[in-house]
Amino acid sequence: MDGRRRNPYELTDETPVYVISVAAQLSGLHPQTLRQYDRLGLVSPDRTAGRGRRYSARDIELLRQVQQLSQDEGINLAGIKRIIELENQVAALQSRIAELSAAVDGAAAAMRQREAQVHASYRRDLVPYTDVQQTSALVVWRPAPKRGE
Repeated sequence: MDGRRRNPYELTDETPVYVISVAAQLSGLHPQTLRQYDRLGLVSPDRTAGRGRRYSARDIELLRQVQQLSQDEGINLAGIKRIIELENQVAALQSRIAELSAAVDGAAAAMRQREAQVHASYRRDLVPYTDVQQTSALVVWRPAPKRGE
């Protein structure tokens, strides 16, 4: 969620609104098939206070996907359940990657800002030190004669 309060009457893809007969009709499946998918944990609709199933638009899409994998691809229900679990895991990981990427970008920006502040604080009256090259020249020093000698 993005932090804003949602309108309690706003319908989203996750809003459970369809009873089992309507969900069966929308998905092209028999209501008993929907009950079986629920028992197997393939598509788990929300429940009302009286334990009635309520399906969302996302649930209907998932029912269609299960049917397509089963009928067209020949995948058994256990395989379909694993596919759905892995797809959910991938989606959660992609979301986490996006969060971490945003955090890294924010930290990098803060670091660049702090670095700019440090550079701006340098004293301008100092000059950089440069190393003098050493040579093998011999310098002879003779003290000046003392006065009176």
